[in-house]
Amino acid sequence: MSSRAISERLGRVRDRAAEGGADVADSRLYAEVADQVAAQRAARGLSQAELAQLTGTTQSAIARLESGRRAPRLDTLQRVANALDCSLEIELRPRTTSEGASK
Repeated sequence: MSSRAISERLGRVRDRAAEGGADVADSRLYAEVADQVAAQRAARGLSQAELAQLTGTTQSAIARLESGRRAPRLDTLQRVANALDCSLEIELRPRTTSEGASK
């Protein structure tokens, strides 16, 4: 797939996301991640600016992450986890069970 096609596809995904906005469950997840980042940063005595420097981003990007108002990027979360000497664990769990699914 060409870079132009990828860019167009990502643009359509962003447009759909912007139209619908985050639902309540998504907003809760973003807030939970934000709280964890802020708590781990504070536990290590780091300012937002210091964490930003360790992750190669800006203080305003860390502030946006800690606000919990929008979806954090996975690569950003990994850099933050590394800087905070934390593991980043992501788990997909089915919300519903289907007939015939193995346990």
